[in-house]
Amino acid sequence: MTDFTSDMPRRRAHATKRGAEFVFYFSLIFVLAIPFVTGGWLLDVFQKQTLNLHGPLARAWAEADRITPILFSA
Repeated sequence: MTDFTSDMPRRRAHATKRGAEFVFYFSLIFVLAIPFVTGGWLLDVFQKQTLNLHGPLARAWAEADRITPILFSA
């Protein structure tokens, strides 16, 4: 049997703290993305004939979560 107690995986000491500026831009991108992703979601629903898809809010959140760090890394 393998002993994992001697080489435990390291955990982060704390989660990354996102500042007020990050939250502001994230919120702005999230709100602006909602109408666009809703249109894309409706197209996907009609094309694929299913509701078994991520909804517009989940898609907008993913877009904001993808775009905001790119803004701060530049």
